Amino acid sequence: PLGIWRIETLHRPAIVGDLVFICPPAGPRFEEARQRGYLRRGVCAGGFAPLIKTVAALPGQRVDIGANVEIDGEVLGSSRIRKTDGERRAIDPYPGGTVPPGHLYLHSSFASSYDSRYFGPVPDSGLLGLARPVVTFDP
Repeated sequence: PLGIWRIETLHRPAIVGDLVFICPPAGPRFEEARQRGYLRRGVCAGGFAPLIKTVAALPGQRVDIGANVEIDGEVLGSSRIRKTDGERRAIDPYPGGTVPPGHLYLHSSFASSYDSRYFGPVPDSGLLGLARPVVTFDP
């Protein structure tokens, strides 16, 4: 949801279900996402704003992509894969695979979310902490 969020320091490794603030890695995939309007400018490397996403899979877990995302053979809720974005531009999904060491697979239940369904696992070195709502509202 839109609103004001705070970062709570995480004193343990991230676990599935954690709602986190994380900086996306700089690179061409995220630069294209910013140009398309999926990401905002911010304080992270490459000038990106931190993402607020739920950790859906950890290193060693298997992610398969079909009509939806499956993690270790279980369908991830609200994970339908879109072939186009809101502007009807093609959007390619992550091809799937095992989450590598030092990475997290991120998800949001919002249908139009730009998350690991499309960019794949991201380095956990970008983890800023848990995302805690202060004041939120639905658009």
